[in-house]
Amino acid sequence: MADLRTFNVVILGIGFLLIFTAFTTCGNIEQTLIKSLDNGSFTGSGYDSLGIIYGVFSFSNLLAPTVVAVIGPQITMFFSGILYSGYIAAFITPSVWSFYLTSVLIGIGAAMLWTAQGHFLVENSDAATINRNTGMFWALLQCSMFFGNLYIYFEWNGSTDISDRSRKMIFTVLLITSVLGTLSFLVLRKTLPSEEILSEEEGQSLLPTRMMYKQRASTAVKDAKSEFQTIIQLLKTKTILLLSCCMAYSGLELSFYSGVYGTCIGATSEFGEASKGLIGISGIVVGVGEIIGGGLFGLICKNNRFRRTSVVFLGMVVHFVAFYLIFLNIPEDAPIVLKTNTQHKPYLTPSVSIALLCSFLLGLGDSCFNTQLYSILGRVYAEQSAPAFAIFKFIQSIFAAIAFFYSGYLLLTWQLLLMVILGFTGTLCFFMVERMQNFSVDLQEY
Repeated sequence: MADLRTFNVVILGIGFLLIFTAFTTCGNIEQTLIKSLDNGSFTGSGYDSLGIIYGVFSFSNLLAPTVVAVIGPQITMFFSGILYSGYIAAFITPSVWSFYLTSVLIGIGAAMLWTAQGHFLVENSDAATINRNTGMFWALLQCSMFFGNLYIYFEWNGSTDISDRSRKMIFTVLLITSVLGTLSFLVLRKTLPSEEILSEEEGQSLLPTRMMYKQRASTAVKDAKSEFQTIIQLLKTKTILLLSCCMAYSGLELSFYSGVYGTCIGATSEFGEASKGLIGISGIVVGVGEIIGGGLFGLICKNNRFRRTSVVFLGMVVHFVAFYLIFLNIPEDAPIVLKTNTQHKPYLTPSVSIALLCSFLLGLGDSCFNTQLYSILGRVYAEQSAPAFAIFKFIQSIFAAIAFFYSGYLLLTWQLLLMVILGFTGTLCFFMVERMQNFSVDLQEY
């Protein structure tokens, strides 16, 4: 049984590795690719698409647990993977209606996929293996930042324009990768006690099956109502209200490093023929920063209140340094320019080394905030972890969606300023929550 559970966790990680190799690569390059389309009738925006995805994702999280409870995590992940593959396929022959339709569908699929993943991971773990299994899955998932972006670097390096042939080749490869990840979910094996499995005699009648699904649906709806009521109650608490500023900031910077910054690098005319290939390298370096930060701060510093504040403060400083260097190094019209390259000049002569250093700092700072938000939520709401994390993902996704929608209209300077203001406010609120928790613990000890 233990070997089968380990097998399931590894296959689960490989499936997510393949699907998110396709999706994260797509998100990193889609605005750059859309600007290079020869089709004058295509009026879609990569920023708007990503905004729709995160917006739909945030609200779909409210229904996802019910769906997973009724049809099971394995089937849910398989059909969600199909929706991810459909979004990738829309870029092979792009049209506005299919582009935005699949954006809505993948937002729904993302909520179902991540809810089912958490459910399946818990099913295949126990108290002794949950940390190991979570680490294995996380390590495989983070590798998705490498392979697709490395392919983009080799495919686009030295190219100033992206041809239709190159676009179709890239997204065909990404589609095949996503489909393979989706099919891998069919290899997963059931490990729970087979109480719900019909015997050969019972299988002759469809009534037990129908009753079983009705019972599942009824239980899932009751659980969903109960969890929604808990979410409403938690939203009124001072702790969640304070942490919501930090959660909101994590959404803004998520949109910036995952979709906006790569577009800025690709649009910087001073990088010349290397600019498009640098989008892939930037994505890889962000992944390196995420992995290093997650390893250091997520594993070494967990469950330590003093270190949580130190890590969040470090994350704020790291991000502010990155924002200042980006302000000096990247033209302010880079995120909004409609032509292939920028027209404005930055304060410094754009440097590839500084641009990639900022990519690393963005990934490192993101891991600081996310690991410590997970840590404090898990500690403060140990008995209500599911509703607390649902609130986190909801607020983070809403603000990521908002950021993607304004990214195509605001100059880079104003986008950086918004993140600085909310980042400082979020860090201050995080410190206040830590102080409240320390005071509460001191009172209990007294």
